[in-house]
Amino acid sequence: MTERPVPQSTVPGEATWPTQPFPLKPPPVARNTFDPAKDFYSLTPEHAAYCKELWDANNMYTEGPYTPPGVDATMVTFPSTLGGGNWNGFSYDPTLGLVFTSVMNIGQVAKMVEGQARGGGPTTWVRRSPWGGAVGRFWNPETKIPCSAPPFGELVAIDVNRGDIAWKVPLGFVESLKAKGFDKTGTLNIGGSIATAGGLIFVGATIDCRFRAFESKTGKQLWETALPACAHSTPMTFLGKDGRQYVAVAAGGGSFLGAAAGSKIVAFALPGGTSSGWGANQARTTPSFAPIPN
Repeated sequence: MTERPVPQSTVPGEATWPTQPFPLKPPPVARNTFDPAKDFYSLTPEHAAYCKELWDANNMYTEGPYTPPGVDATMVTFPSTLGGGNWNGFSYDPTLGLVFTSVMNIGQVAKMVEGQARGGGPTTWVRRSPWGGAVGRFWNPETKIPCSAPPFGELVAIDVNRGDIAWKVPLGFVESLKAKGFDKTGTLNIGGSIATAGGLIFVGATIDCRFRAFESKTGKQLWETALPACAHSTPMTFLGKDGRQYVAVAAGGGSFLGAAAGSKIVAFALPGGTSSGWGANQARTTPSFAPIPN
């Protein structure tokens, strides 16, 4: 760890600490900076124009990690309260010495204005987003597409012995962008992963409501399937009474990203009587689908 100078508050009467700790390894697993000269979304003209207008109309600025909301302009900083590596936790493969996490690259926006705190009381300085609430994200809230360049979501592997990122791959897609030929953008996600002894990672999490398997060693996606609702949860695996290995995930939807609600637990297994566990080669076989009644 090292201490580095960070941007300071401009709120009258507020003093922020001059430095903050930064780890030397691993490097950031998700975006934590934004350069408006090169990091804006640019895939489609309509959303690109929306993002530039959002930036200009709100006099937005960023000074890097730990940029506090200002009084005279609207800060942009990465990650947001939901972004980066927050919420999703880790899974671990002790044989490979890799830990895995899913991240989303989305920033937060806010400025400080005079007003009343949520509980009332005298006038003070309160946080306000361009949409009126205390918390705002650097996106179009109608489409949930970020204003920063993709990938919007990633699955990341970190080598625990060297402290290096072993691989990163996009996680998920945005339906409207995929229809226009952009299928490697990743997407927003909240949910954990599991790593199996057979060399696989299983993860739901994404707002495209898919469940996926990846090869632990390389990050290559091996399989995906649609779920009845988004799986903002962590999968589990178990050995059934029939000797087959099952992977199950709660597809409950909802959560902070506004997914439609669901009420299913969905389980998957290899076809037939396979009992040797799911390895990377076996994941290429289409699993059987068995929803479990609530």
